[in-house]
Amino acid sequence: MNRRDDAPIDANDESVPEVPAARSGVRGALVVVSVLLFLEAAAMVALVIWLLIDLFSLEPSSYATAIALLVLVAIGAIWVVTVAFGSLRQAPWSRAAAIVWQILQVSVAVGAFQGLFARPDVGWALLVPAITVIGLLLWTPVRLAYTRPEDHATA
Repeated sequence: MNRRDDAPIDANDESVPEVPAARSGVRGALVVVSVLLFLEAAAMVALVIWLLIDLFSLEPSSYATAIALLVLVAIGAIWVVTVAFGSLRQAPWSRAAAIVWQILQVSVAVGAFQGLFARPDVGWALLVPAITVIGLLLWTPVRLAYTRPEDHATA
């Protein structure tokens, strides 16, 4: 075997002797991350469509605010869709972008738990996937799967 004992382990390296269950665990974690990101992307696209329908069917108190909100949500939807596709390829940039998105989602979830119009159901629906994705992306084998092979020497 040409691998040094102190070299980092690549989650996709076929030459590394590993227990099949551990390798499938990493692959399963990668699938869970991608599926959750695609579900979040679908929710964002649905939100854009809902806001667009509302803009044309209801009269907003401020068209400028309604359009600004629609544009911001559309930018967010494009970002999450891009991150989800990047996660399928295990692009290194997609891991950081996904973590940032999940932190934003946690912030919105915390806000959903409190205040006059608290919606704990929405809060839990945002918090659970966000914590799951953050945890999986910080897990060392998954983190290594998102790095380039030349980066493993310095990881």
